[in-house]
Amino acid sequence: MNDDKLDKQTLSMRRLKAIAGGSIGNLVEWYDWYTYSAFAIYFSASFFPNDNQTVQLLQTAGIFALGFLMRPIGGWLFGALADNIGRKKTMLISVWLMSIGSLIIAFIPDYSTIGILAPLLLTIARMLQGLSVGGEFGVSATYLTEMATPNRRGFFSSFQYATLIGGQLLALGVQILLQKFLLTDEQLHDWGWRIPFVIGAILSVIALYLRVHLHETRAYTAAKEKGKAKDGSISKLLKHPKAIMIVVGLTLGGTLAFYTFTTYMQKFLVNTVGISKGDATMISFVSLFAFAVIQPLFGGLSDRIGRKPLLITFGLLGTICTVPLMNAISSANSNWAIFVFIMIGLLIISTYTSIGAVVKAELFPAEVRAIGVGLPHAITVAIFGGTAEYVALWFKSVDHESWYYWYVTIGIFLSLIMFVFMQDTKKGSKLDGEPHG
Repeated sequence: MNDDKLDKQTLSMRRLKAIAGGSIGNLVEWYDWYTYSAFAIYFSASFFPNDNQTVQLLQTAGIFALGFLMRPIGGWLFGALADNIGRKKTMLISVWLMSIGSLIIAFIPDYSTIGILAPLLLTIARMLQGLSVGGEFGVSATYLTEMATPNRRGFFSSFQYATLIGGQLLALGVQILLQKFLLTDEQLHDWGWRIPFVIGAILSVIALYLRVHLHETRAYTAAKEKGKAKDGSISKLLKHPKAIMIVVGLTLGGTLAFYTFTTYMQKFLVNTVGISKGDATMISFVSLFAFAVIQPLFGGLSDRIGRKPLLITFGLLGTICTVPLMNAISSANSNWAIFVFIMIGLLIISTYTSIGAVVKAELFPAEVRAIGVGLPHAITVAIFGGTAEYVALWFKSVDHESWYYWYVTIGIFLSLIMFVFMQDTKKGSKLDGEPHG
């Protein structure tokens, strides 16, 4: 059946499958990615023998940052593939690569067994995961946005960050089960940290099954039929310099804020605030669950009022509130107070995360959309998001931890300047006029 003649019911079913397959596959990918960060407090000593916990975490964060440096390569490679061979096939490849990285980490012997080979293999596995997740963002953002109807793009694409957060949430959920019900603290440090990596590899099978049954987007198919989907290359991307700079500006402040209040926060609560690992995990789990749930609400709101008002809200409140919130969390005297302060930060960040994917996708035509979203985003995340933990821990190691709060604030302020002067992409989307579904 020709795609142009598909009835509304068939297209509606395609969109539902797109949300399920695209989002759940995205969730599994990001679960694998965040498991490293969530369990670093347990496995860092297995690879980096040192009596100082901050030094161990600093070395583990260094490999975390190195994984991020692979993301621009993944953004280029998988973006080019998606613009040439299709969104669906590329999403399948990225899941396979992530599962291989997880399996390697799950079965690496520790430093006492194989010496320097242990951190070396950990680095290689993390680089494979970085390559995979670097491509996943641009491709899944493109897929979900192209499948949506014009008046629901913000809502549809918000599921990318909802499931991205869901991946971290699932990693923390597994951690809570292991901490509270299944293993002792000693067992987790000894061998239990390997379990979540095995789970991630198994979950990849589910993601692969769902993605195999997805349909290709009609926007890509139309571009291919017109002969445009032949060269999703960097040279073709460079014909859109303004859009590239907007993606960089959007991502700079957003990624710093996101990784500060999500990925780094668990370590911050243990290493700075001084609460137990179990309490830090539980607070992170509950706050991230609420964070994931509100993404579609803000995404849907952007379909009504536009993208720019939400972005400016993030820029203003993020610039004003980051330093006070981080200081408040570090000096809070109860877990409830910590939770409230974290949730205020996550609510502010939601005005960026809920629409970050759709804004970037609306900047590029179909033939370079995946690489256009993926590559500049991955480069910026590698530079700022991937190094956020390392920078924060380094400032702490030299007794100037509060300087990191100002570093994040400056990043958000630079994004705010761009938000003020950019056009609202909802009113001039490159997706307008393309077939959807």
